[in-house]
Amino acid sequence: MTYPALAIAGAAAFGLLVGSFLNVVILRLPARLEWQWRREAREMLEEAEDGSVEEPRQEQEQEQEQELPLTPALSPIGNGGEGVKAEAGTADAPPGIVVEGSHCLKCGHKLAAWENIPLLSFLVLGGRCRGCKARISWQYPAVEALTGLLFALVVWRYGVSWQAGAMLVATGFFVAMSGIDARTTLLPDVLTLPLMWFALLLSLVPVFVTPGEAILGAAVGYLSLWSVYWGFKLLTGKEGMGFGDFKLLAAIGAFCGWKAILPVVLMSSVIGALVGLSLIFIQGRDRATPIPFGPYLAAAGWVQMLYGGDLLGAYVRWIGA
Repeated sequence: MTYPALAIAGAAAFGLLVGSFLNVVILRLPARLEWQWRREAREMLEEAEDGSVEEPRQEQEQEQEQELPLTPALSPIGNGGEGVKAEAGTADAPPGIVVEGSHCLKCGHKLAAWENIPLLSFLVLGGRCRGCKARISWQYPAVEALTGLLFALVVWRYGVSWQAGAMLVATGFFVAMSGIDARTTLLPDVLTLPLMWFALLLSLVPVFVTPGEAILGAAVGYLSLWSVYWGFKLLTGKEGMGFGDFKLLAAIGAFCGWKAILPVVLMSSVIGALVGLSLIFIQGRDRATPIPFGPYLAAAGWVQMLYGGDLLGAYVRWIGA
């Protein structure tokens, strides 16, 4: 608190380290979850005593062998790319998130400690594997740099405080969920639900809002998108978004209270619409191609948590109220 510049620089450095770990989560967690889901489904079917279940189960396993992987890794090297083998449906468990080290899938080169230094290693290696010279995806330095920048902004805004600590945790979750949703259109419960419970527990202090506001914010956040989902499905027969979006907005509502739900939905919708139109006109994407909504919800929620009061005050002044 005495040296704010030092605190901000420390937060940025810590964010780089956290961003390196988040790359592991983004690339390995979906493969790990899919492997676990397949194993649990197989065990449930094998335990069924009804003989009529056996034949459909065999047909389902044959179909699964022909399925494409969930999503290929963005790079053959780096933190978490090892999950591709598990995505293809093999029986071997994919690498864990904490214990197993990283290596290049193309040549098997195991990354040394100095090759895992955030940003610096990417620059020193020239963006290529030291063993086989395969290109390293720009996702790795991008996630590290983004996390470091966001951490620095949080400490710049809140200083060294409980609010800053809570925001750093939320920021890490937001970055991880955005990366996973962007790659796989999946928002795992193992991330959205702990974030929501964390926000509800913080309200007991309270850090951002009171318990009543947090509970109501979580309920309004979930039910608002849930209502939109079912309304759209009844009208069109199609699913407009996933259930993970409901839970993410519920977590944001638990942090910010129910009054923040409308601004967050409006901000995320505008950003998502602009990005979607850009992809259609610039890259020629099909209008029917699904666009993950989680990254825009996370971005809007992060902005609301940091500057929600300032934005609301500016809007009130703008309309002359």
